[in-house]
Amino acid sequence: MKLTKIAAAAAVAVVAASPVMADLVFPSLSYRTGAYAVGGIPFADGYADYMTLVNERDGGVGGVMTRVIECETAYNTEKGVECYEATKGEGALIYQPLSTGITYQLIPKASADGIPVHSMGYGRTSAANGKVFEWVFNYPANYWTGASAAVNYISAQEGGSLKGKTIALVYHNSGYGKEPIRTLEVLAEKHGYSLMLVPVDHPGQEQKSQWLQIRQQKPDYVLLWGWGVMNQVAIQEAANIRFPMDHMIGIWWSGAEADVLPAGDASNGYKALALTGVGNEYPLFADIQKYVVDAGKAAGAGDQIGTVPYNRGIYAAMLAVEAVKTAQAMHGVADITPVMMRDGMENLMMDEAKMTALGLPNFGPTFNVSCENHGGPGLASVTQWDAGAKKWNVIAPFEAPDMDVISALVAADSEAYAAENAITPRDCK
Repeated sequence: MKLTKIAAAAAVAVVAASPVMADLVFPSLSYRTGAYAVGGIPFADGYADYMTLVNERDGGVGGVMTRVIECETAYNTEKGVECYEATKGEGALIYQPLSTGITYQLIPKASADGIPVHSMGYGRTSAANGKVFEWVFNYPANYWTGASAAVNYISAQEGGSLKGKTIALVYHNSGYGKEPIRTLEVLAEKHGYSLMLVPVDHPGQEQKSQWLQIRQQKPDYVLLWGWGVMNQVAIQEAANIRFPMDHMIGIWWSGAEADVLPAGDASNGYKALALTGVGNEYPLFADIQKYVVDAGKAAGAGDQIGTVPYNRGIYAAMLAVEAVKTAQAMHGVADITPVMMRDGMENLMMDEAKMTALGLPNFGPTFNVSCENHGGPGLASVTQWDAGAKKWNVIAPFEAPDMDVISALVAADSEAYAAENAITPRDCK
């Protein structure tokens, strides 16, 4: 009996002396308030729920639990920077700013601090050049590839020629909305269409004059580059002037359920680019129901599960977790540092076998990240809203953009940034 007690005491001593691994910390720069909360809330819920699933089902990542630190930005750049400063000392492994404005401000800060930033499908497009932007990633697609994907889709609808056509860009009058303009101008020169620019000021609740302009000038297609309440208003105004919904295509931030539902049947046929699969008919969602929702650990009320922004939050979290696994395997340690996390992100490989194993078959494009390419392949699918069934349907699969045009634009912009900021591009050989 004494030996048993001694052995037990020794075991306790060994455990006590063993290093205690810190959590894997993932700050969530969320916005649950303001004009953009309709998109911010479900994204934040999806991101948090996936991390909770990993903890509850898998016991963390490589035996280390995840911890999400949520900080409210209200989609305000100044508040976003404050959130970064307030959370970076908690052991933050990666930042998802969820705002182009915040991303631009965090690029120099996070790069100096050695913390990776993942602006998935937004932010500074030329950050796709990993030689210049060592700490910034925007895979699997960005605004310039999205603009090209939309133009390619429209061209296919027009039998392969856009000569003499007019495409209007209705855009949020901010850095986010202006991001695709240069790409669309270059593509207009290449394809022979006219580009009509229609800015909408924040938050986008008043658009009467913009849609009067569209009614008068009659563009053949409208690209919608909005966010939050702006999307709802734009789609309703388009319906009011009887603009054909199947000739209106939103960027992936303008293609959620909350954007089309307010217009009712009038939104039927509206199209939008997508970064992920739609709906909740994936095996992963059964696990979320079992380990997160039924366990009372869901971040929200559960009513947003399977919506476009919720799925995108899941996707962002899944890519972060897979980058952690990559980093753990590369460095042989479970409790990784931000520098190791950057290595994991730069060597991330997403193939169909991996996504299927994760319970998300065909949920996103396959891609590899590398030292040179932090932006992925730029693939986007096209979805269309069925107002009667109240669901999105994929009508065009993940397809490649015009990388000849995009690569040249990325090179020019990133090289200019490097020159302005005295950055010597890395040698990725």
